[in-house]
Amino acid sequence: MEILESVRLCITKAVDKATADGHNVDNGLKAIGLTNQRETTVVWSKSTGLPLYNAIVWMDARTSSICRKLEKELSGGRTHFVEACGLPISTYFSALKLLWLFENVDKVKESVKKGDALFGTIDSWLIWNLTGGKEGGLHVTDVSNASRTMLMNLNTLEWDETILKTLNIPANILPKIVSNAEIIGNIGKGWGITGIPIAGCLGDQHAAMVGQCCRKGEAKSTYGTGAFILLNVGEEVIQSKHGLLSTLAYKLGPQAPANYALEGSIAIAGAGVQWLRDSLGIIKKASEIEELALEVESTGGVYFVPAFNGLFAPWWRDDARGVCIGITRFTNKSHIARAVLESMCFQVKDVLDSMHKDSGERDEVKGEFLLRVDGGATVNNLLMQIQADLLGSPVVRPSNIETTALGAAYAAGLAVGVWSENDIFSSGEKKERYTTFHPNIGEETRKKKADSWYKAVTRTFDLADLSL
Repeated sequence: MEILESVRLCITKAVDKATADGHNVDNGLKAIGLTNQRETTVVWSKSTGLPLYNAIVWMDARTSSICRKLEKELSGGRTHFVEACGLPISTYFSALKLLWLFENVDKVKESVKKGDALFGTIDSWLIWNLTGGKEGGLHVTDVSNASRTMLMNLNTLEWDETILKTLNIPANILPKIVSNAEIIGNIGKGWGITGIPIAGCLGDQHAAMVGQCCRKGEAKSTYGTGAFILLNVGEEVIQSKHGLLSTLAYKLGPQAPANYALEGSIAIAGAGVQWLRDSLGIIKKASEIEELALEVESTGGVYFVPAFNGLFAPWWRDDARGVCIGITRFTNKSHIARAVLESMCFQVKDVLDSMHKDSGERDEVKGEFLLRVDGGATVNNLLMQIQADLLGSPVVRPSNIETTALGAAYAAGLAVGVWSENDIFSSGEKKERYTTFHPNIGEETRKKKADSWYKAVTRTFDLADLSL
């Protein structure tokens, strides 16, 4: 129950800080918004309120054998469900994690048979507990989280009956799907803010899109453990031909139109820095990597591809494993550190190149392209400069880099009338709130580096069965 306790602590600290800053929380708090890590899967008992197994997180690859089995059995192979839900068969998505639980956890199988099991991503688990738990808690999810399960039809925004039937997933364990901005229910007893409406709910990357005020044709990249790049493509689904995911961007109200997105998900971004710190001991704190990398002007020809558990977009190679190539006798830890930072930026560039190909065919992006960035790693100025250099486009960082929380607050406030949609999106036009990084290298250098990166990526393929 660690997740629930962390939320309880978060609520307490947020209320304490607001009070210390002079806000009257008792009379001034109108609603709360919720945002969460997507795809992570929980199945729990509605009679006891207890999870039937540990949450299976988005990066967990234990479902790879189920994926291979389905790819062989289904006529469409890996892309069998893409037209309906926008997603390929992958270890990434909740449906495969749910199938693993069905096959491997007796408690889950028995509870499903008895009609006592409830499935959800983390938003569903939290809302159910926040609104009463086994004493009448609400079993809901929002459209953005539902779009990441591989079970929701992107056009109808409802659970897809054909997919459920094909995968043999009972509909009665699934939550009700709601929009991102509406009053879902009120906080129950024991949470410190009893009676306050939950009025906003979005998956973390979708919340960041709202926090960054991304309209049609605008993209954002969030740098955390992984990196997630989303381009708002407007009110029509675009099916990618270049390795991206079609997904929901946001739907800001029950009657509001849905905005869709192309997404590229990168498994290892900041986690590569953590690997340097925790596994190699090259740095003691994540913040030290910038200073270390600045000790050299380049990587010295070193390229690091962090395919620790395979590669996500646009490659989708779960047989890939990490490589560090170009090492010479003169390579030192500063070159390695800089190569790790570059790996984050190259992966984002791969995704954006695919986005430009997909959206360019539909003329979705007009004028100068710029990338809006957020997330903890964006405090690293060198990382942001490398990103601008490799893209050949400006990179724009807001003064408040925690745009995920901001997006959840925007959605909640919109639902209860604190502000309008126009208020939210016009706030993104205030340039004084941003720092812009412009590219400083030439096109020839940029192309040579990109070609070298591509060569390094191809060296990661077909390495999953290396002998121990």
